[in-house]
Formats: sequence, structure tokens, C-alpha cells
Amino acid sequence: MPIPEDVTGEEIDKDVRQELQSLPKTLAEDVAKNLVMVARLIDEDPEGAYGYSRVALRLASRVAAVREAAGFAAYANQKYAEALAEFRAARRMTGTVELWPLMADCERGLGRPEKALDMAGAPEVQKLDKAGQVEMRLVAAGARRDMGQLDAAIVTLQSSELASHSVQPWTARLRYAYADALLAAGRSGEAREWFAKAVEADRDGSTDASDRLAEIDGVEFTDALDEDEPAEDTPTRQDTQDEQDARDEQDERDDRD
Repeated sequence: MPIPEDVTGEEIDKDVRQELQSLPKTLAEDVAKNLVMVARLIDEDPEGAYGYSRVALRLASRVAAVREAAGFAAYANQKYAEALAEFRAARRMTGTVELWPLMADCERGLGRPEKALDMAGAPEVQKLDKAGQVEMRLVAAGARRDMGQLDAAIVTLQSSELASHSVQPWTARLRYAYADALLAAGRSGEAREWFAKAVEADRDGSTDASDRLAEIDGVEFTDALDEDEPAEDTPTRQDTQDEQDARDEQDERDDRD
């Protein structure tokens, strides 16, 4: 796949660059450029990112960062079995638990919420940092909802992180998930409150909480001027004809007078 001229490969994280030092220099540069493209496209063009990840995987499948990138690209394209395999491979190579919540969410994607819940209760969760533990809580709540256990999903999300007034990178998503679960359970008043709190925390627009809040409030957004409807002060063809008929009638009356 073509690499844009502005991509040098130097844009990658220094830890990844260090991993690639085990490869011949030219090969390392090629892999780095493909990893840059994966990172650049994964949000806006996940299919494109997936294509570059496959190239990197073909070039250096024994590099953990490459397997991880391939996992993220597959995950972004809802290729959950493939993503899970890549995440497992990366974890075997590094021994870290950072990918545990994503692996559990892949199990959800494969229709195995029970497995995701088992992973949520595994010892690995205690080794996660705060962000990872919140992510695991979100996955576990999602698994509960997959199983039709709405009340359990709500309870799963109730935590010190949810109650905290401080805004962290995960705050908006956590509040949003809680609001969405409340709404699904028919608790619309509480849901509105938490969607509003999600809006307050969503500084980068990572959720559609503002739209959900407006939906609950019954607010409809319409274009200022619908192309299919004329403006009120613009006469239609029928209006113009009616006015002309009225003028003709007035002229006739004037002639008779």
C-alpha cells in the first residue's frame, strides 16, 4: 500500500521504535511507516488502517507492537476473532495486562458475554491501572446488558469513579454508559441527569451525550431553510396566481364603477 511522502516513520512512539531496532534498518523503517499509517487512519478510515496493519504484520509478525496494532485495526473493523488472536499474541510477547479489557470486549463481540464476565473477575484486573479498571467495568456492564441483566449493569457501573466530581479521560464515557443503562431500564429522569453530567465531562466530543440529552428533552434540530419548502415571505407560484386573479377582479369592478 502506498505511503504518503510526509510519513517518515519517526512519528511513532519511542518505545515502539526501540522494539523495531531488532529488525534490519530498512525493514524497520518500512514497518514504522505502516504503523504510523495505522495510527493516522484508525479513527477516520478503519478499513485503510486495517490494510496497513496487515502489511506491517506480514513484514514483522514477531514484534509485539505490530501484533498490538494489528489487533486494534481488526477491532476497529469489528473483526473480533482476529483482534482477539492478535491481542493474545501481543500479551504473550510482553507479559503485560493492558489489553485485558479489550480482549474481554472481543469476547462480547463474539457473542460470549459470560466469558467477558469471567475475565472481569480474573486476577489480571487487579494489575490494571485506574483507566484499565474503569474500562473493564464498562466491558462488564456491557456484558450484563448483552445478557438482558439491566439492573446488574447499572450496579456494575456504580463506583467511586462514577461518583467523583473530578474529570478524568474516562469520565464522560463512564457517565454516558450509566445514563444509557438507566434509560434502557426506563429511569428517564435519572438518565437525563447523567447524560447532562456526561456532557459536562465530554470536552473532546467523544460521545453523543449532548444529542441524547436533547432527544430526552424533545428538542428537534432542523435546517433553517428546508430546500423542499419555500420561505414564508417568498411567494409560491400559486400565491402569485391568486394575487393576479384578485387584481383582475378589482380591475373589473373599477371598470363597472
